[in-house]
Amino acid sequence: VQLQASGGGLVQPGGSLRLSCAASGFTLDEYAIGWFRQAPGKEREGVSCIEKNYVSTTYADSVKGRFIISRDNVKNTVYLQMNSLKPEDTAHYYCARQYFYCSGYPSDIRFDSWGQGTLVTVSS
Repeated sequence: VQLQASGGGLVQPGGSLRLSCAASGFTLDEYAIGWFRQAPGKEREGVSCIEKNYVSTTYADSVKGRFIISRDNVKNTVYLQMNSLKPEDTAHYYCARQYFYCSGYPSDIRFDSWGQGTLVTVSS
């Protein structure tokens, strides 16, 4: 059972990136997937979460209107489209799963199967 985040990189302020969270060893369609990030010297924080039904999504206030979470259960992958990136978005980004719903989100306590993450650096 594994979730692997990818798609990070170096981008200029105002730019865009799309992160992918690929699931292996289990079927994604029974799970909610949350995106979290951790900047150097800071605690991990919730960014966005999407429930198993495709419809219910939630976002941190700091990314609302800029980030879009989506899922493709056929490809067993969840995406995080990040637009209008800011230097304060610089962090390691992780995805994790929770059965069915984003319960307790933005707390990460109920999520499991954390992958290694992908680094996003927003800098000119």
